[in-house]
Amino acid sequence: MSPGSLLPAYAVLPFVLMLLLIAMLPLWVPRWWESNRNKLLVACAVSAPILGLYLMRDPRALARTAEEYVSFIILLAGLYVVAGGVLLRGDLVAATGTNVAFLGAGFVLASLIGTTGASMLLIRPLLQTNQQRTRVKHTVIFFIFLVSNIGGMLTPLGDPPLFLGHLHGVPFTWTLRLWPHWLVMGGTLLVVYFVWDTIQYAREPAAAVRRDRQALEPLRVSGAINALWLVGVVAAVALLQAPAREAAIVALGAMSLWTTPRSIRRANGFTAHPMVEVAVLFLGIFATMMPALDLLRLRGGELGVRQPWQFFWASGALSSFLDNAPTYLVFLTLAQSLGLSQEVVGVPDAVLAAISAGAVAMGANTYIGNAPNFMVKSVAEEARVAMPSFLGYMVYSGLILLPLFALVTLIFFR
Repeated sequence: MSPGSLLPAYAVLPFVLMLLLIAMLPLWVPRWWESNRNKLLVACAVSAPILGLYLMRDPRALARTAEEYVSFIILLAGLYVVAGGVLLRGDLVAATGTNVAFLGAGFVLASLIGTTGASMLLIRPLLQTNQQRTRVKHTVIFFIFLVSNIGGMLTPLGDPPLFLGHLHGVPFTWTLRLWPHWLVMGGTLLVVYFVWDTIQYAREPAAAVRRDRQALEPLRVSGAINALWLVGVVAAVALLQAPAREAAIVALGAMSLWTTPRSIRRANGFTAHPMVEVAVLFLGIFATMMPALDLLRLRGGELGVRQPWQFFWASGALSSFLDNAPTYLVFLTLAQSLGLSQEVVGVPDAVLAAISAGAVAMGANTYIGNAPNFMVKSVAEEARVAMPSFLGYMVYSGLILLPLFALVTLIFFR
């Protein structure tokens, strides 16, 4: 008898509750939620019933989930440590071409060092470059679209859902097949930004433009040794299996800490807090999603989601408001339960592409769709950029991204 057949439907409630709390507590009790200890209390309280249930009924599934959790956190921590050892400083001319270059570079880097790493590496020098301009908000919004989300679509290193897919058997190089989707979305957004910023730059006061051209500072890179450790992380994920993969990533992270001056990490604002936050939240997510995955394997065909376009919008809609990593796994499990053609990990290529693109790209629809979104917003507000409210941001994403996603549906997922 399958594990899913032993579970009542209400066993998924802790999973739903965990995701809702992650989405809503930062809005309801922001100060209380800042403490990682409080996040850990929430994760433990919500996941305790599921951990007890599986400990009694299916301890092997619990052990497999624990292994996936450890692999997942080690990769994220490794990328976070390596990216935190690279410091970019400078103040370039804040013309449209410069900003497009920043966004384009971050868009490419996101698949190599992760959306979080690329966002934290580039947002501060981008803001410093634009500090004399009076119209900066739209640049940060497009940065979230391109660097914090869509750019991470090409490798399992780029965004957490794709690494979970890799842990579940998706070949490391399979995500490179998403390059047409990545290019259409990224290229379209860069063109839209170019037109938008050209108009905004023409409206800048002459005094602001003059101050910008007088306050130039060449772009400098410190901590370049971390590029070597980054190549090592990529090689470990692509070539090794657990536990050698995890051991190699830990070793590379330790080398990054040893070879990078502390002054660089201090200048980057590098602390363990964001990584601990991710670890405790995903502890609750990994534990509570087990019943949902088991029930989907058993009864997923009853939901009526079968076509690639349905998977694209369903996974994307949930990823807009809930965490995109478990959303990806939920819909991958659903697709595997439908008895479709088994081209990769038990699903058609087109369906897996739809789930992957939806989960990664539509995390840009809201501030809570992907972890770097709120991080970038916070850094921008520290730099005195008046960012839109939660609903105000959704006006931008609705007007810009939803037509883009409709175009992607027509081109790739009909």
